[in-house]
Amino acid sequence: MIRTVIVDDEQPARELLREFLSADEDCEIVAECANGFEAVKAVAQHDPDLLLLDIQMPKLDGFEVLELLDRSPIVVFVTAHDEHALRAFEVHALDYLLKPLSQERFGQVMERVKRAAGHHDRPPLTGLATSLRARPLQRVVVRGDDGAIQVVPVSRLDYVEAADDAIRITTGGVKLRKQQPIGEIAAQLDPDRFVRIHRAYVVNIERIEKIELYAKDSRVAILRDGTRLPVSRSGYQRLRELL
Repeated sequence: MIRTVIVDDEQPARELLREFLSADEDCEIVAECANGFEAVKAVAQHDPDLLLLDIQMPKLDGFEVLELLDRSPIVVFVTAHDEHALRAFEVHALDYLLKPLSQERFGQVMERVKRAAGHHDRPPLTGLATSLRARPLQRVVVRGDDGAIQVVPVSRLDYVEAADDAIRITTGGVKLRKQQPIGEIAAQLDPDRFVRIHRAYVVNIERIEKIELYAKDSRVAILRDGTRLPVSRSGYQRLRELL
């Protein structure tokens, strides 16, 4: 049996997927989710073989759901936007379903799913959300040690600091730890608003009060709250292009 979780914020879409799956004797629906938060919990609870995942949803979109998963089900995207569908072929999503859904196309996708499940071929999720994201981050999703999920709009980010193989995100004086390389999040943020001023720091340029010379070829960025961050020579060059 292909144990399946359906994720879509639109009830008619969930109902249609349920109808298609119910006609397939090899599939079992273990959960239906109307938003990304429910999806993260359902995957953790049921460890499904297949995740039918909508991309554009409020609160947590499909990309952000993938960032929070600690299991790797087979992922099939459900989307009304073909630019996302085309990018899915470039990464590790198995396939996509383009809305409006057709039973013929659904059947073709499920045949691929069954072959993959039969070979225990669960595509890795590493880098999937990053590769599929077609525009700069609008918000950052962080899961705390207690399992609580926080969604922070990027406009509220002050700066990001490298912390070994993770990062610390500072927003309004609060520091949030996220398991992600700093180079990865630096590439996802809007380059017109965020600058990597040092190998260990990415800063929101709106938070910078002034830049002072610290030593020969060395500078420090002073933020509006008084925080002082080192600025490398290459980081200063990047800042000069924007400021």
